[in-house]
Amino acid sequence: METPLRHTLPKKERLCGRSCISDLLSKGRFGSVTDIRYCYKAGNGLGYNRIMISVPKKLFKRAVKRNLLKRRIRESWRLSKHLMAAKGMDILFTYSTKEILEFSQICSQVEGIIGKLNKATAKQTEIKDEKSGQD
Repeated sequence: METPLRHTLPKKERLCGRSCISDLLSKGRFGSVTDIRYCYKAGNGLGYNRIMISVPKKLFKRAVKRNLLKRRIRESWRLSKHLMAAKGMDILFTYSTKEILEFSQICSQVEGIIGKLNKATAKQTEIKDEKSGQD
């Protein structure tokens, strides 16, 4: 009998610490889907991915709305993180529209980001394989 897939988000999978965050922002690669921007950096030296979520105060003055959007992004990541092919990435999600999106819309955008990250990491591994094959 197969064990069911556990959709959890333990504390170790949250990106925290000034040095880790500044390293991600300085060395990471940026991208965006329609309403969410993201920054990622592969190779954090761990066997799991870490995430951080940001909803700017400039867009939403009230903390209740910012927290609602952070919960929705966190939940959509938690439900779809099993789709990530690569392990050991640091990812920052930044909400970038003034509208409060429905959970289903946020979910589809997070899955789109995961698809883009899978393509990007696949290309990077192909380039590394080609370089190692030339030596």
